[in-house]
Formats: sequence, C-alpha cells, structure tokens
Amino acid sequence: MDFIEIIVEINILDLEVASAISNAVVPYGIYIEDYSNLETETEEITHSSLIDESLLSKNRDLACIHIYVPEEENATESIAFLQERLTASRIEHKLSIKACKVDEYINNWKQYFNPICVGNRLVISPSWKKPASCYSGRKILKIDPGLAFGTGSHETTQLCLEMLEKYLKPKDNLLDIGCGSGILSIAAILLGANKATGVDIDELAIKTAKENAKINKVNDKFISICGNLTEKINGKFDIILANLVSDVIIRLNKTVKNYMHENSIYIMSGIIEIYRNDVMKSLESNFEVIDIKNKNSWLAIAVKLKNK
Repeated sequence: MDFIEIIVEINILDLEVASAISNAVVPYGIYIEDYSNLETETEEITHSSLIDESLLSKNRDLACIHIYVPEEENATESIAFLQERLTASRIEHKLSIKACKVDEYINNWKQYFNPICVGNRLVISPSWKKPASCYSGRKILKIDPGLAFGTGSHETTQLCLEMLEKYLKPKDNLLDIGCGSGILSIAAILLGANKATGVDIDELAIKTAKENAKINKVNDKFISICGNLTEKINGKFDIILANLVSDVIIRLNKTVKNYMHENSIYIMSGIIEIYRNDVMKSLESNFEVIDIKNKNSWLAIAVKLKNK
C-alpha cells in the first residue's frame, strides 16, 4: 500500500487550528514539523544542547503538517476539505502533494519520534531507541506504531494516559475502543491493570497492537479484537477508553453504558473544543461527569454512570 503525502505549510501561530483540521482528514495520520521551540524541546527530550545544523537553519515562523492518505482512497476529497476549512478559518497556507512509497512513509516520521514523559509514571519510547537513564523510576512503554499510528505525542493520547494514571486501580479490567497501536492498552497493563481488551476496525492496527504488546512483554494480558466499536464486545469493564473523534464518541455514548457497572469509569478523548457542548449533551441522560482535562484545543472527559 502506497500513500499520497499532503504537505500543508502554515504560520506557526495557526498551527493549533490547522492541526485540528488536518486530524479531521486522517485522525492521527499526521506528523508536524515545528521548530519554534527547538532548543527548549531538545533539552527536555535529550538533556543536551547539541543540535544538528540542518535543524538550526529551519524557519522558526513556519510549520509543516504532513498528512498521509492511502493511494486507493480519494485524496482529492481530502485536499478539498483542507482547502475549504483552512480558508474558512482564514489561515494562509501553501499546500503541496507527492507520491510516497510505503517504506518512505514508515520512516519519514521516525526522525520526529523521541521518548516522551507522560504523567508521573510513564515514558513512551520508540522501540528502536534506548531511553536515557534520566527516565529511571518510570514505566517504559516501548512502541512501534507502524502504519497504525499512536506514539503518545498527540494531545488526545496524552490526556487519556494522564486520566488513566489517575483512575486506574490495580487489577482493573480495561476496554480500549479504537486501540490503534495499542499504546493505551499496554500503558494500562504496565500501570497495573489485570487485563486489557483492545478493539479496532482496522486489521493492520490490531496486528500492530499485538506486536507492541509482545515488545512490552504484556501479550499474555492483552486481548485484541477486530471489529467496529463494541459490536463484538461482551461483559463489563472497570475502565473504558475511547480515544476517537467527536461524532463517533457521541454515537458510542448511546450504548457504552451496557459495558459498565456502577463503579466503572469511562474516559473519552479526541474531542475538539468546538464540539464540547455536543459531546456533553450526549452524556446528560446516563452519565455524571467527574473530570475534564484539556490540552490546547483538545478535551478528555471522564464519567461514571448516574445513580438511578
């Protein structure tokens, strides 16, 4: 499978809105070149001030968003959507496209994936890199997202992980709806979950999640299911995660209660701020909101069942 790579160049001040629009085209199928805080971020990630000259020469006022659309899908529709939304948001942009072989695609973004500390107990590290000794004391989650995406760098994933760390109890059983690369399920097991069930509609995501569970030596506690949302799920869970997009979450909120008991916590993420009210309205009948976190323009919401 090859890809069409869409490259959107925008002013750094417009990056937050432009990345939200881009994620609506291919959720989490993007990577961002942003050199505006290069020195600070390099120090935080590598604990070194040494930076390659080619990076130092980058324009700090511009950012590039790289979006990948499978060749068999209609890239023209994606481009039209981007143009329309960016123009409506009054974002000046330069858009270009090129063909991208799968091997090139897989390796393109790897140069931007470095260890990331999330919350107080986790560090997410590329499986091909050795985490620095400064991360000792944290659980190390090794990840190779392959074509499934999910490296922990996106705000929605980080929000989920932070809430997971807050609400997960030892021996909890967890359901991860739309598991992608398996990052949330694996994190839950590393943090003490008894078992994690990951479900995704994409067979490739399920394959990647299984491989990542093996890399982290938690495959005996990880169950993977290829299916659409909860259509193949039975039973009830202590924690349910749904890191999706707003309209899918709203649809899921009609039935997810069937997989919860009175003490279950349901954490949803992938919600853009402009859809906050729509999502909140979908929760009114069955759920009590216990927590809301935000990063930039993204929200995560934790709820429990209402007492009836």
